[in-house]
Amino acid sequence: MSSGFIAVAGASGALGKLIVQAVLARGVAVKALVRPNTEPSRTEGLSKAGATITPVDMTNVDALTRELQGATCVISSLLGLRDVMIDAQGKLLDAAVAAQVPRFLPSDFSLDFTKTEPGSNRNLDLHREFHTKLEASGVAWTSILNGCFMEVLVGDSPMVNHETRKVTYVGQPTQALDFTPMVDVAAYTAAVATDPSPTPRFLRIASAVVSVQDIVDTETRVTGQTYSAKWMGTVGTTKLLIKAMRAFGSEEEVFPPWQGMQYMENMMSGTGKLDPLDNDRYPGLKWTRLEDFLREHSSQA
Repeated sequence: MSSGFIAVAGASGALGKLIVQAVLARGVAVKALVRPNTEPSRTEGLSKAGATITPVDMTNVDALTRELQGATCVISSLLGLRDVMIDAQGKLLDAAVAAQVPRFLPSDFSLDFTKTEPGSNRNLDLHREFHTKLEASGVAWTSILNGCFMEVLVGDSPMVNHETRKVTYVGQPTQALDFTPMVDVAAYTAAVATDPSPTPRFLRIASAVVSVQDIVDTETRVTGQTYSAKWMGTVGTTKLLIKAMRAFGSEEEVFPPWQGMQYMENMMSGTGKLDPLDNDRYPGLKWTRLEDFLREHSSQA
């Protein structure tokens, strides 16, 4: 592949695929980095869209460096625990530095971990730890923080039970919460990656800033069935419950039940709140309203 392409690591994942498509839509070539032996069915759509599918060992810095020669930006959409977020992503960063890639976008798509208390969220602690390496690398980098993926409101999650029509919360139901669907995150990421100007180290976005009561009212309006809020305790008691549950293990799981509760505590306490928002940085982008998102997924269901 000639110079002037953007490399996307984790391109076969849900967010990675959307990022690849969003970059291609901007007329920029994409090299989609996937693990060796990735099922062809997971990358067929990207290949047809025009991306170059590149299987590569994410633990091999030399191999990664060769593949990144000529890249203008590396986007990481890797997802996992330490072996992925620190080790594999660290190798990717080392390769980007060795290949003299001008810009690196780490896989930080989440709450504002710069404001959360260390130890309060295992997965966010991994982001924080990776940033120690990122800051020492010398490469220009930008982290995109998008709050919670809006998709959690339509699938199985600790927050919404669609069978009982309950929206669970801790603390106060009026706390402002940040939600962004993956397609909006991908579009913004592509805009940052193709921006000819330097970009800030942190950019914060949210398609919808809503409260638990807003979610209840919107679900009721969209489905025609009555949803209600269900209080699960204070933020303080939630912290104690998380500590008790974590004592039983599951540290090897990417998203055990207590991990979901850690995200809820960070959101409902307000510590992970994104402020200020950088939604207006790229005026051409459109932001998905919560009601439109829920209606679309309700009709699909």
